[in-house]
Amino acid sequence: MAASELYTKCARVWIPDAEEVWKSAELTKDYKNGDASLHLMLEDGKNIEHKLDPKTKNLPYLRNPDILVGENDLTALSYLHEPAVLHNLKVRFVDSKLIYTYCGIVLVAINPYETLPIYGTDIINAYSGQNMGDMDPHIFAVAEEAYKQMARDERNQSIIVSGESGAGKTVSAKYAMRYFATVSGSASEANVEEKVLASNPIMEAIGNAKTTRNDNSSRFGKYIEIGFDTRFRIIGANMRTYLLEKSRVVFQADEERNYHIFYQLCASSHLPEFKTLKLSSANDFLYTRQGRSPVIDGVDDTKELSTTRNAFTLLGINESYQMGLFQVLAAILHLGNVDIKDRDSDSSVIAPNNRHLTAFCELVGVTYQDMSQWLCHRKLKTATETYIKPLPRLQATNARDALSKHIYAKLFNWIVEHVNKALITSVTQHSFIGVLDIYGFETFEINSFEQFCINYANEKLQQQFNMHVFKLEQEEYMKEQIPWTLIDFYDNQPCINLIEAKMGILDLLDEECKMPKGSDESWAQKLYNTHLKTCSLFEKPRMSNRAFIIQHFADKVEYQCDGFLEKNKDTVNEEQINVLKASKFDLLVELFQDEEKATSPTGQVPGTGGRTRLSVKPDKSRQKSSKEHKKTVGCQFRNSLQMLMETLNATTPHYVRCIKPNDFKMAFSFDPKRAVQQLRACGVLETIRISAAGFPSRWTYQEFFSRYRVLMKQKDVLPDKKLTCKNVMEKLVQDQDKYQFGKTKIFFRAGQVAYLEKLRADKLRAACIRIQKTIRCWLARKKYLRKRSAAITIQRFTRGYQARCLAKFMRRTQAATIIQKYQRMCVAKKRYRQKQAAALVMQTILRAYMARQKYQALLREHKVVIIQKHVRGWLARCWYKRCLVSIVYLQCCIRRMRARRELKKLKIEARSVEHFKKLNKGMENKIMQLQRRIDEQSKDNRSVNEKLVSLETSYTAETERMRGELSRLRGVEEEAKNKSNQVSSLLEELERLKKELSATQKEKKTIEDWAQTYRDEMEKMVSELKDQNGSLKKEKDDLNRLIQEQSQQMTEKMARAIAQETQQLETDLNEERSRYQNLLTEHLRLEEKYDDLKEEMVSTNVSKPGHRRTDSTHSSNESEYTYNSEYAELEEGSRAAEDVTRGMDTSLTLKLQKRLTELEQEKQSLRNELENKEEQFQRARARDDAEFKKARGAELEYESLKRQELESENKKLKHNLVEMRQSLLGDAATGAGAPGSPAYKVLLEQLNSACEELDVRKEEVLILRSQLVSQKEAMHHKETMTEPSVYAEDVSKLKDADELKQACIGLKDTNRLLEHQLQTERRTYNNEVEALRGELQNAKEENNRQQQLLAQNLQLPPEARIEASLQHEITRLTNENLDLMEQLEKQDRTIRKLKKQLKVYSKRIGEMGAGQAEGQTSPGQMVDEPIHPVNIPRREKDFQGMLEYKKEDELKLVKNLILELKPRGVAVNLIPGLPAYILFMCLRHADYVNDDQKVRTLLTSTINSIKKILKKRGDDFETVSFWLANTCRFLHCLKQYSGDEAFMKHNTQRQNEHCLSNFDLAEYRQVISDLAIQIYQQLIKCMENILQPMIVSGMLEHETIQGVSGVKPTGLRKRTSSIADEGTYTLDSILRQLSAFHSTMCQHGTDPELIKQVVKQQFYIIGAVTLNNLLLRKDMCSWSKGMQIRYNVSQLEEWLRDKGLMTCGAKETLEPLIQAAQLLQVKKKTDEDAEAICSMCLALTTAQIVKVLNLYTPVNEFEERVSVAFIRTIQTRLRDRCESPQLLMDTKMIYPVTFPFSPSSLALETIQIPGSLNLGFLTRV
Repeated sequence: MAASELYTKCARVWIPDAEEVWKSAELTKDYKNGDASLHLMLEDGKNIEHKLDPKTKNLPYLRNPDILVGENDLTALSYLHEPAVLHNLKVRFVDSKLIYTYCGIVLVAINPYETLPIYGTDIINAYSGQNMGDMDPHIFAVAEEAYKQMARDERNQSIIVSGESGAGKTVSAKYAMRYFATVSGSASEANVEEKVLASNPIMEAIGNAKTTRNDNSSRFGKYIEIGFDTRFRIIGANMRTYLLEKSRVVFQADEERNYHIFYQLCASSHLPEFKTLKLSSANDFLYTRQGRSPVIDGVDDTKELSTTRNAFTLLGINESYQMGLFQVLAAILHLGNVDIKDRDSDSSVIAPNNRHLTAFCELVGVTYQDMSQWLCHRKLKTATETYIKPLPRLQATNARDALSKHIYAKLFNWIVEHVNKALITSVTQHSFIGVLDIYGFETFEINSFEQFCINYANEKLQQQFNMHVFKLEQEEYMKEQIPWTLIDFYDNQPCINLIEAKMGILDLLDEECKMPKGSDESWAQKLYNTHLKTCSLFEKPRMSNRAFIIQHFADKVEYQCDGFLEKNKDTVNEEQINVLKASKFDLLVELFQDEEKATSPTGQVPGTGGRTRLSVKPDKSRQKSSKEHKKTVGCQFRNSLQMLMETLNATTPHYVRCIKPNDFKMAFSFDPKRAVQQLRACGVLETIRISAAGFPSRWTYQEFFSRYRVLMKQKDVLPDKKLTCKNVMEKLVQDQDKYQFGKTKIFFRAGQVAYLEKLRADKLRAACIRIQKTIRCWLARKKYLRKRSAAITIQRFTRGYQARCLAKFMRRTQAATIIQKYQRMCVAKKRYRQKQAAALVMQTILRAYMARQKYQALLREHKVVIIQKHVRGWLARCWYKRCLVSIVYLQCCIRRMRARRELKKLKIEARSVEHFKKLNKGMENKIMQLQRRIDEQSKDNRSVNEKLVSLETSYTAETERMRGELSRLRGVEEEAKNKSNQVSSLLEELERLKKELSATQKEKKTIEDWAQTYRDEMEKMVSELKDQNGSLKKEKDDLNRLIQEQSQQMTEKMARAIAQETQQLETDLNEERSRYQNLLTEHLRLEEKYDDLKEEMVSTNVSKPGHRRTDSTHSSNESEYTYNSEYAELEEGSRAAEDVTRGMDTSLTLKLQKRLTELEQEKQSLRNELENKEEQFQRARARDDAEFKKARGAELEYESLKRQELESENKKLKHNLVEMRQSLLGDAATGAGAPGSPAYKVLLEQLNSACEELDVRKEEVLILRSQLVSQKEAMHHKETMTEPSVYAEDVSKLKDADELKQACIGLKDTNRLLEHQLQTERRTYNNEVEALRGELQNAKEENNRQQQLLAQNLQLPPEARIEASLQHEITRLTNENLDLMEQLEKQDRTIRKLKKQLKVYSKRIGEMGAGQAEGQTSPGQMVDEPIHPVNIPRREKDFQGMLEYKKEDELKLVKNLILELKPRGVAVNLIPGLPAYILFMCLRHADYVNDDQKVRTLLTSTINSIKKILKKRGDDFETVSFWLANTCRFLHCLKQYSGDEAFMKHNTQRQNEHCLSNFDLAEYRQVISDLAIQIYQQLIKCMENILQPMIVSGMLEHETIQGVSGVKPTGLRKRTSSIADEGTYTLDSILRQLSAFHSTMCQHGTDPELIKQVVKQQFYIIGAVTLNNLLLRKDMCSWSKGMQIRYNVSQLEEWLRDKGLMTCGAKETLEPLIQAAQLLQVKKKTDEDAEAICSMCLALTTAQIVKVLNLYTPVNEFEERVSVAFIRTIQTRLRDRCESPQLLMDTKMIYPVTFPFSPSSLALETIQIPGSLNLGFLTRV
């Protein structure tokens, strides 16, 4: 496709503009070949005609699509040219607030003139280990790339930071060094990385100054080599300096300052140590007041001096040297104030006793006379004589200033040299990374020698940069096997030759300096004569003969020749130097003692490490050499620059180009003119030009396929992606020169990607139109169907109305028929029911008679059966007893016969001596055992007798109770008979009541007669009562509602206050716990460092006798109750190590010891503070409860008052009603009224309804009262429950150990007995209560039945009533008799069972008695008397759950159980926590034998061994998880068997017997808890190391939902990734790893609560790392990526749900990530959208929300960018949020862990030790 074809209507182009450099415009008419102009419309709507150049016909630059604007890498732009680069930088800087942008291999950094939160440790950690193209551009990404390439390629690296003054070079270099110091760490104990960073404030103080462009401008160049060892840890550094601006010491322009150190000294002159310097304000000295700007806004010079002094101290420059440096600096200030006056026209003089010269001489230790003499005179030497020549005032002043500059330069070099000495290390340097902070290209109105040298250096660097870029392009093409064509690029070698070649500018300058009468004018003429006609880069100004122009790569620069020779020679009066050398001030003598070495060209002697001193003078003290042999400043600078280029060429360079956006230091203000000028000067545009000349756009085949899959047809898609892309490209782009196919990538010419994007956008637009067409059709059809449905509905309702009218008529007709039918049915039904009732009465009587007869027969038969049963049972028992006696007698006879036979055999055997010896062998032991068994059996016999007595007593009592119950039942039966006799009297009473009822009816008629007359009055009274009742009801409802609202408000208020207080206290507690655990981590780190130091000492001093290595943790538990011995032994170990090793850093060891002591003190203080917090929490809770009770009491008083008012009003109403009734009755007595009239009935109905309403109101009042009472009781119950338990018992301590043991045993027995009795009484009480409840329930049921029967009887005729009552009574008595018989049978069975047990016990007692008699027989009797053989069963040994071991086997125990144990086999084959149980059982035995030394050594060895195995295999998750589970189990065992009541609630009786009896191990529990915390933190770190590589790839980069996210064009950085792909991780990889973690912990028996905490931490790491990468990656902030993230989060939640971990809090840790994903997907246009975002993103900080909105990047043209106005609206709405300004989440944060007590149900005595553990030396006890 031809380029001109892209210039169609609506195409956007860039046209030149005088103000904005480039301006955007849009074509309003298609361009055709041959047109002389373009018709354009500017962005402001103005139409213009752009004329084309008639010669070149060059069309204006095309503008990139909006989707490509704001890219991280400028090389990703389709159109690579100057306006595109400028616009992209402006959009990123102004709109997105992004200061870093890649341009190929260059990082462009724009100075924001504002402090940004993007340089913290969290950002460093986020960039550490990442590929350069994966993250957003940053100086840390460049530093990480250099560090990674150094480690991977084994090649030295360089970071070249350049830019003009004020662009931010120094800050960028400082952050790069900070990154290396943070990431790599130090390889020695001297903290070299801190020293490297400490050199920055020193060099800034002595080498930086305020200029008109920068408040902290570096006035020298420096190259810092940071050295690394073989493990790539910092071991040292070396600094080279270039071209210090010495002229600033004596002169500053307006609004500029001298070097910072002078103002720092003047600001600190009030300090006591600076009184001797005789300093005052900076305005009092000539050298500090010329710029008339002594103060920098926002900078405190006093604090800065303190920082500088601290840095000096850290680098090893002590106080005396520091004061010496300050003396020299103060002397320079005083020297500048020395006033030199004219004596005459050719001489000058200094007034005697000049105050400042006197101060100068005192400070530097020289005589006043000599100094004043040589400031105004000069010595001239000839071949034969020496002259002293006076100097005019101007020359004397210049000589004074030259001396000041020379002294400062010497001081500067001395400081640099000592800084390098402090940074040098004895460790061999393996590689280094150099950071070059050097001046950028400079051009001012007046350019002199300094600008010439600076621009010369930039020419050399630009040449090296161009060659490197060209080389990288060539390598890329060769690697991809693309045909290589030479690219024409700018080569500045001619300009460099003009400066440094033979007869170049520097050569001619040196030659002129050697001439006796050389001058700037003669040197200028030589330049004109030599180069004006021969070199096109050299020009002469038209209006000047003392200047020249050089065409540099960036711009033309005019240099003024004035001062070139003087600055190049850098002369100083030799006699002044001699005076300073004779000084009594040692530091000044040290500065000038190596004058010969110091004035050498490179500032060094060979072999001193390559440091260069550039701003030094030729040596004037050597008598042997002349001026012709001294090297000038230009020569020195050329040599040092050549050495710098050699160093850079030997390394891999990385480029940082700093841009100054404006000259007014305004934050985020972009001046296009200044930016373009710097972009041209720094080589960025040259990089773009070189890239654009070839194939700038490069896509991998997979990326191309993913992006442009929409342009392919289904038949074009082949399995081979490469072949597919080739076929598609041949169809889409006809000109094959526009692209090339490499091995892995497709290369495009400039503009082709934009063309493809246009095709893609057209295709998608057509698809969108088709989708819109279909949707609009669907909407129209849906609207039509809705209208049609509405019409049908109207018709349906109309027809339905008509049908309903017809149905209504038909229903009325049918209703009339049905009424008739039912009326007739009612008459017939009434007649039928009368007949039915008569028949039923006759049937009832007949059936009752038959039932009674049948019942009598059944009853007689049942009694007969019972009598037969008992008789037959008695006969069977008699027969059984007779048989049993016979059988027992027969057995006795047979056994006696067999025993006699056996006795004869035994007597025969007993006569032999051997048998006698065999029988006597161990007889004594057997006797003792038998005696012990007899005692035990006698004890059991007594207990059995007691139980038998108790059983007999209980049986007797139960028998008596049953007899009493039987007598009571008989009495009840008699009472029932009496009640049946009363039925007749009740019938008589019923007749009497009937008569009274008839009389009452007559009275009612009389009342109805007189009530008619009072109808009107009563109606009025009733209406009044109704009104009053309504008002009372309304008032009652209002009061109830008010009470409920106040109660609800008070409850909610108290609940909120309590919840807030509780949340605050929990937060404080978690913070304290986190601080404590962080201190433990720091303590562990120091311990490990201390161990490493001791190991290093041991390794270096193995051959020395008497050295004993002391483990830092060996004595951590030596004391039983305190930790003090731990640090005592640490100090002893450190002192022993110091005696043995002389090379050890003593100060570091003391610091470590001091730090350990401070940590212990802080740990103790944290514990105290934690206890105070808990006490405050308890007090706060008590205070809240008191306030709640008080408020509730007031509320109850108010409710009681309202209740009393309601009751009083109800009483009044009731009283009025009673009076009204009495009055009515009184009137009735007089005979007035008309009873039975309708009016009287209406009145009675109204009265009854009023009474019912009053009763309802009364019931409501009662309900209200009951509610108040229940609330009051609940409050009282809450108070009772919240009261702390008071323990008032105090157990006195026993002094004697035996007494203590006996007392303990006695207490335990007593406790067991009391507990048994309590349980027995409790069971008895519960049984009695249940029995009483059953009886009560039966009584209630019986009462209900009686009432029902009475009600039924009252409705029956007298005869039937009597018959029914008798029938019911007979049934009841029969049921009771049956119940009693069942109880008697149960008692009989119980008695038989007890008798059997009694026989068994009697038999056993007899056997035991016989055994005792045998045990008491002497051995002689045993021979003579017959022995009855007794079968003695073998009893299982009763183990106590202890393991015994010898002290010498302790090391073997620890070795086999901890150090050499394989977790995999133990976890799979044995019970979880087996090592912990074994260790605790060994500890129990040591406690049992009361061996405190054994307890102490076992615990210490266990803890140290666990630490050792974790140190050795701390990166193995399985090992760490295994020992975390076992350490927690060991801790729980110590708690469970400690004897504390709080831990014994869930123990069994046997477990309580296994409690520790002699030692209180509470202190050791704390130590083991700390160890568990350390193991937990190690486990989290191990998991983090495993998950870290998976998270970003699985959560962000991998497309879980295929085809959702598109791939945008990528730049060069994506192609030059530091690490090759190692296999992509997916979300399934993360889920599999999480499942592996979970299953491993479950196999190891980790507590479920602890697993929940681990999972919560895992999910926090996943969420934090994902969110941090999202915030640092612009390419990930899109709508489709938000969908991917939300899907991935849902998969993680599903995993939690499958594992049953939804309540562990892990889901809440993902809330920031979820909200960030939602933020990517919500609308971001209107104020309503902003309000929704603010209410939705509560877990995100304002900085994070704004960052996501700034980074939001559309993947397609249909998406829109977030406007700047919308982002400002969000910032305004979130302005009042109180939150941390930190951007990234802390991925290193670990939630404080807790170990909830989890008792074990496993009995210790049942644990078996497998042989695979090799613990055969342990003995079960």
